[in-house]
Amino acid sequence: MKKGCLLPCTGLVALGFAAHAHAAGFYLQEQSVRGTGRAYSGEAADQGVASLWWNPAAIARSGREAYVGAHGIIIDSQLTDAGSTVTYPGGTTLPAGGAPRAFKPIPPGVVPNLAIATPVGDRFAVGVSANSPYSFTSKYERRAFTRYDALTSSLRTADIQLTGAMKVTDWLDLGAGASAEHVSARLSNATPNLSPLLPDALQTLSGKGWDWGWSVGAQAHFDRLTLGASYRSRIKHRLDGRIAVSGLLGPLAGSNFAVDGAAAFTTPWIATLGARYALTDQLTLNGQVQRIGWSKFDAIRVSLPAGGQVLRQDYKSTTTGAIGLDYAVSPVLTLRTGAQYDPTPTPDIGRTARVPDGDRWLIGAGATAEVAQGMKLDAAFAYIHFKDTRIDHTQAFYAGTPAATTVHSVGDLQGAGYVLSLGMRAAF
Repeated sequence: MKKGCLLPCTGLVALGFAAHAHAAGFYLQEQSVRGTGRAYSGEAADQGVASLWWNPAAIARSGREAYVGAHGIIIDSQLTDAGSTVTYPGGTTLPAGGAPRAFKPIPPGVVPNLAIATPVGDRFAVGVSANSPYSFTSKYERRAFTRYDALTSSLRTADIQLTGAMKVTDWLDLGAGASAEHVSARLSNATPNLSPLLPDALQTLSGKGWDWGWSVGAQAHFDRLTLGASYRSRIKHRLDGRIAVSGLLGPLAGSNFAVDGAAAFTTPWIATLGARYALTDQLTLNGQVQRIGWSKFDAIRVSLPAGGQVLRQDYKSTTTGAIGLDYAVSPVLTLRTGAQYDPTPTPDIGRTARVPDGDRWLIGAGATAEVAQGMKLDAAFAYIHFKDTRIDHTQAFYAGTPAATTVHSVGDLQGAGYVLSLGMRAAF
């Protein structure tokens, strides 16, 4: 058999960029400790470097400031086989077999972020921030029922943004940012041989690349009300790397290969509207709505020397909503809390074990304490409740050849997530 017939197997390039514990799809919203504490309910309208990810105008009047934060993420989830099958050449359909349950397939992880900004004259400010907006790791046992859909997924991103902001009037601030975003990925899944009595083959992909994006934003400051709006562009990514298939036996043995290849995909754009209203001198109410353009993640386009393939994803754009409050207990201590609803962009039919995603509610609580002159310690905790959901993904291996084999992966997912965040802000 020729190598080109294996191209449908490279469904592993569908990238499973899931962030089951963080935000719907594969977006990580843990970009501010202060934001975690109020469930990301007012970031576009808040000031300071901790809000740079949501609005580049946030530094226009915040002074010289630095921020560093880290978010520990723990997932307690379980994926249970709900009738996964393999249909071999000739039409024989058998259970996929293997371990029927996958416990805690997403290991604990840490998401870091940092930023620094300084005024330039009376009306301008510049800043630099570093974030990891799309980073994820999942691992399944080699004999898990999900093995043909996913074994391991490792995604790492680093987004470096240079920001400029301007205080246009006494009440209006504008900002713009340019981002360089690096992506690296390592993915694997099993491949069926032509008999259930034969061991599985293995396919792997690794790749990396730099690409570019931008953001713009504005803030309007009134007596007790601040409004914020921002737009973060999509980024078209191309990952250049290596694709390999090994362990094919019998008539398929000649199709084992390792070649250079590439995968192209697009991250979503994000439009944000936020508001903060000082109800009293101590109590501030927060609200935020985001429209996330997940429809841009419509397909993965794979390129190999033997040909190419378009792997449909068909994500749908979503709208998130959050409310929260900040309460200044004293000049040196502020408490906060909030709630957010975040629907999944993944389709009900076609959801994979790489993206075991569902609608979720996030409840956050946090505090800020001034520990020294000009230094503030932020701490937060968030609980994420996931709606029970199902993976339902059909994948064709060796399609269009006498060896055509179809895998239907079906599983039920339950789980919850916990986020522990610590950060420090310093004015200097």
